Amino acid sequence: MKPNIKDFDLSELKELLLSSGEQRYRAEQVLRAIYIYRISSFDEIKIIPKHLRDYLTEKFKITVFRNISYQHSSDGTIKFLFHLSDGEAIESVLIPSEFVNNKKSGSRKTLCVSTQVGCTFNCAFCATGKLKFKRNLNTSEIIEQYLQAEKFIGEKITNIVFMGMGEPLLNYDNVKKAVIILLYPMFKLINSKKITISTSGFIPGIIKLADEHLPVKLALSLHATTQGLRDKLLPNCKSWKLKELFDSMEYYYRKTSTPVTYEYILFDGINDTQDDIKRLSRISKRIPSKINLIPFHTIDFTNPTGFSETLKPASGNKIHWFLRELKNKGINAFLRTSSGLDIDAACGQLALKSGLS
Repeated sequence: MKPNIKDFDLSELKELLLSSGEQRYRAEQVLRAIYIYRISSFDEIKIIPKHLRDYLTEKFKITVFRNISYQHSSDGTIKFLFHLSDGEAIESVLIPSEFVNNKKSGSRKTLCVSTQVGCTFNCAFCATGKLKFKRNLNTSEIIEQYLQAEKFIGEKITNIVFMGMGEPLLNYDNVKKAVIILLYPMFKLINSKKITISTSGFIPGIIKLADEHLPVKLALSLHATTQGLRDKLLPNCKSWKLKELFDSMEYYYRKTSTPVTYEYILFDGINDTQDDIKRLSRISKRIPSKINLIPFHTIDFTNPTGFSETLKPASGNKIHWFLRELKNKGINAFLRTSSGLDIDAACGQLALKSGLS
């Protein structure tokens, strides 16, 4: 099977063309045609000689997905179902604009990108984990989500969040290469300040991200302020204890000088107490950070069992009380909206559920 040319970054393609007797500068021309002019066939790249177009056609493919389906939410959110070449599938979510603390945050268009088929962590509150892990996505499969979503809406995507299906830091190399390609200054695809990688707490990946200074923002799916509760909510993350996890977040900040985000889903009667507020206050003041409060979105369509079955969303009044108490303690806290609820596209709901057209 021919490799996809979108799996190669600029330096790799330069070396590959050089080894084939071509000039290195041709690599930028090829990638410019792909990422700026969005060509679908090498024959469309008229700036390069025909023999090179023939060589590229023989050696590489451009297309990534076999089929694309989509579903519109009443709030403007779009959920994409991308069918991969091996028969697997992933979902991505485009949020046209976002409400923070009940205020519209401008005209941003945020794409929630997947990095794996399924997930290894099987978090109690997340539908994706019920699919089990199949494989990592290739770089081309990550980038293509962005390209296809932008093509669909006919406008620029302003923000990318690696918060879709899978744990990004368990697919570090392909995620890193995708970020590098998206941030090429000559292509101007997206601003480096507009990319966020969210992790369930894979400490080796956090350290690597810090050491390599990948220019992205880091968010941690925290959801619990005690080890016992976190072990129940994220059972496959037990290897990474909260103390070491917070140490790694501090390490990341010290190395990058980039404030971090703590994501916190509120569950009724479980992690919504005054004691949780006190602990969150101490956690968030350790390094410059913010806390994003997220309502719990039901995953009843996955027929959850065990601890997952007991999880209920905190009430609206409780969420606003929790937010108010954090702010009263001087915490940089925000309430995120539940975009795409009517199409099961909200946080934690991606599970390849049917209904897309």
